[in-house]
Amino acid sequence: MSMLKEGRPTAPVAVEDDAIPATFTGNRGLMLEEPLLFELGDDRMTGVDLDAAPEVASRLGGLARTAPIGLAGLSEPETVRHYTRLSRQNYGIDLGVFPLGSCTMKHNPRLNESVARLPGFGDLHPLQPLSTVQGALGVMNELSHWLITLTNMTAVALSPKAGAHGELCGLLAIRAALEAKGDARSVILVPESAHGTNPATAAFCGYRVEDIPATEDGRVNVEALKARLGPDVAAVMITNPNTCGLFERDMKVIADAVHAVGAFVYCDGANFNAIVGRVRPGDLGVDAMHINLHKTFSTPHGGGGPGSGPVVLSAALAPYAPLPFVERQADGSFLLIEEETAGEHHAGSFGRMTAFHGQMGMFTRALTYMLSHGADGLRQVSGDAVLNANYVLRSLEGVLDAPFGEAGPCMHEALFSDKGLAEGFSTIDVAKGLIDEGFHPMTMYFPLVVHGAMLVEPTETESKAGLDQFIGALRSVAARAKNGDPSLKGAPHFAPRRRLDETLAARRPVLSWTPPVDSEAAE
Repeated sequence: MSMLKEGRPTAPVAVEDDAIPATFTGNRGLMLEEPLLFELGDDRMTGVDLDAAPEVASRLGGLARTAPIGLAGLSEPETVRHYTRLSRQNYGIDLGVFPLGSCTMKHNPRLNESVARLPGFGDLHPLQPLSTVQGALGVMNELSHWLITLTNMTAVALSPKAGAHGELCGLLAIRAALEAKGDARSVILVPESAHGTNPATAAFCGYRVEDIPATEDGRVNVEALKARLGPDVAAVMITNPNTCGLFERDMKVIADAVHAVGAFVYCDGANFNAIVGRVRPGDLGVDAMHINLHKTFSTPHGGGGPGSGPVVLSAALAPYAPLPFVERQADGSFLLIEEETAGEHHAGSFGRMTAFHGQMGMFTRALTYMLSHGADGLRQVSGDAVLNANYVLRSLEGVLDAPFGEAGPCMHEALFSDKGLAEGFSTIDVAKGLIDEGFHPMTMYFPLVVHGAMLVEPTETESKAGLDQFIGALRSVAARAKNGDPSLKGAPHFAPRRRLDETLAARRPVLSWTPPVDSEAAE
């Protein structure tokens, strides 16, 4: 028998998508088709054997469940495989660049996680005696010191759980300050370039919201703002750097004009990561500003939490700060100031934002991040974030339209529009094409002042090599959209799910699973 001298063919054979046979499992190689948890088993099975529960008197006061819960019984391997397979269909910062603008999806150092899980931090209970949590209160006090120093403000409320919650806290402090003077005001002014939560929060507080237009270069129209100021205006809510990715150069002029009519300046600090260590909002005349620890200081972000949005307050608003907060005593111990210990010197507090003290895990992670960087490191963080954003902006010149590309350097995020794409192609086609390239899409259609907006925030944690790969992918997809490539309208082609009818999904969402009805033929 002679030896076979020809190797097996290794070159791929081009095959049209519709010629690829369906698999028995529904899987496509390592792209697994994972059913819902309810579909993996049924409630007549169990993954473990348990002894029958003893008969005891119910303590549920008539609230006991009267029907089975309906969850499938799975073994441990089945459960682990289910969630592992789902995790492989998800995109995260550990996989690649996360370009969501105005969200700051940066790397969360594992050091932060290790410290947050240390005994004494990870196992606290909010009702423990103060003598047993002095270390935790010390962390809160140290974090407060850093936040006050970085912003040059007077006080900070740590309890708000997120940015919008912080906005609510700031407006309640402003309302308390005005009411203390017997000054009832009804209007909040919000520039077009502010975050969308700003007008929502103002309306939630019972204020009437009025818009302030932007200039051609994407900043607040100062003259329009001054013309609207009056005795009915309680505050101006301004985002700086703003949602167009630009620094509001006239911030001090705006603050002076607002203060001249007896109103306050609220700054949305979600974009503080672009200026931390370089600009102190207190120097600009800001009275209240929330700081997203899950943006500026790297704590986990997304999925509904956990988040944290401490609010720094000026001297004019500090007496109205919410409870509770930490106070260092003369002997070096820490006291948690609550209703019982507020006394006369904290009598102006408007009340509470939460039942307890805030997100201890977020406080620990944020302080770890600050201490590991130091003051000089935090300054470098903001510089690198701005450098990366401008690198993206300039690398895409001539490829994507940048409506404010000539308005000066952008801050932490680069903003593009859909101008110049082929007829019938839009921002969503570019975003879906990026999924096929292996990237999570950028923020789409926001801010509203730019048609077909694409907001890209690369963050300081991305290397030049990583940015170059993302830029190359975006250039390729943008070129396809400008040339009218019809295959882009069907993207993504290589994701677990193809493109959905997003309008139908928004108007008729299916939010619950119902078991299939057995067909008569099966009986």
